[in-house]
Amino acid sequence: MERILIGRDSEVLIGRGMPAEILPGSDTRTRTAIISQPGASQIAEEVAAAIEGEGCPTHLKVFGDGDAIKTLATAGTTYEWLADLGIGRHDTIVGVGGGAVTDFAGFIAGTWLRGIEAVYVSTTLLGAVDAAIGGKTGLNLRGKNLVGLFGHPARVVIDIEVLDALPEELLSEGFAEAVKAGFIADPKLVELIARDGLAADLEEVVSRAVAVKGEVVAGDFLEAGRRGILNYGHTIGHGIEMAAGISHGRAVSIGMVAAGAVSEARLGFAGTMRQKDILAGLGLPVVAPAVDVAEVRRLIGLDKKHDSAGLRMALLEDFGKVHIQHVTFDDITLGLAAIGLT
Repeated sequence: MERILIGRDSEVLIGRGMPAEILPGSDTRTRTAIISQPGASQIAEEVAAAIEGEGCPTHLKVFGDGDAIKTLATAGTTYEWLADLGIGRHDTIVGVGGGAVTDFAGFIAGTWLRGIEAVYVSTTLLGAVDAAIGGKTGLNLRGKNLVGLFGHPARVVIDIEVLDALPEELLSEGFAEAVKAGFIADPKLVELIARDGLAADLEEVVSRAVAVKGEVVAGDFLEAGRRGILNYGHTIGHGIEMAAGISHGRAVSIGMVAAGAVSEARLGFAGTMRQKDILAGLGLPVVAPAVDVAEVRRLIGLDKKHDSAGLRMALLEDFGKVHIQHVTFDDITLGLAAIGLT
């Protein structure tokens, strides 16, 4: 399997089939708690059996699908479960599922007993190239991921055979974050996806996208500066996602169209139409659904990407050349108009 290091304490394993050992080596681990979702329950059971085969007692709990898991109430229930199991400081929490599961499992691991080891087995392309990578965890409270912490998983396992079996809709959503990595830092990845679309070689797509995110995160783990480039398409995209109740990948696609328009106005970005064509070719939306514009603006106002000087957005000068700039009310108006919201 290919092994990509992110900083000193986190590794991503990418290959076909599960690795011989899912958990990192440990002389002190006594048990493992697995958090999963209905759509990944069969894989979670296989992971549990593999970990049991490694000699570690394992307990599996299946929660809801999607962002329904990312609530304070579900977190409280989970802490009670961990207490009942006697999960201790040297034990491990494993998240098996898509991005919402790894967000949630990472948050639980980072807060239980002030932080224990987390391992992710990502079962969606969206999770594999984005949510599982980089150590961001979170719960939703009035806005997207407003409760959270930074905490690297010790290991992320990405089985390409699992991703190959995804339905086209989930594959398409994952490609939104994969091509975003190309837009901001890897023009060769953009060319690959533009040429082959959803038929692009997944192992190469995942490897290149993870390498982009891993390099950025390793240099700015707490998002004090350059890591903000990973938010390309997310500033407006998160507002659309919460207001319209659509999936993250589809919302980010719409958000990138909006960010492209702002990029053209502020930086002379000449790739707005090409970007839109690539996204549409992946079966992704390039206009917003019918939604209350005022509510979208309100949610953008809650976004975490504010500082004392205002709202920051990642903007493109060209594919592979990205800048973080403060934007104005008029910039947001321009971006919303580009996706049909006036």
